[in-house]
Amino acid sequence: MKKTNAARILDKYKIDYEIVEYEVDENDLSALHVAENSNTDIKTIFKTLVTIDEKNEPIVACIAGDEELDLKALAKVAGVKKCTMIPLKDVLKTTGYIRGGCSPFGMKKQYRTFVDTDALLHVKILVSAGVRGQQLLLDPRAFEKLLHVEFKRIIHATHISK
Repeated sequence: MKKTNAARILDKYKIDYEIVEYEVDENDLSALHVAENSNTDIKTIFKTLVTIDEKNEPIVACIAGDEELDLKALAKVAGVKKCTMIPLKDVLKTTGYIRGGCSPFGMKKQYRTFVDTDALLHVKILVSAGVRGQQLLLDPRAFEKLLHVEFKRIIHATHISK
């Protein structure tokens, strides 16, 4: 197994992690597929979503796999007028990653990153390792050491777990 840029960054900062592999289905790149194929609770799989603000500046959000990003909440915590999902055609050139393999670690540039507060409910969460078929299992607090993220509520209230 070849180490990804994201894994090398974690190594550089001496962050403990494990690589969890799963079978890729090109027709289903969802977090649910990852959960089922890695025998993992969907609430611990955090998908990386890339948005842009009104000035076309990327803002990264990480939320649980079974949740929906609240773009208005993200804009509010980011202090911008609005956020929209980045066009799919721009994901690779903006992040260096392809859809379904977008890691919050090792993007082309260090973008502002917000992680939903639900991540802190877990001892370990999974995020993409930067390629389809691999996830990084790590302590969510590792984000603070590497990305200077902000943990904020950025999911739709109707989806918040009971």
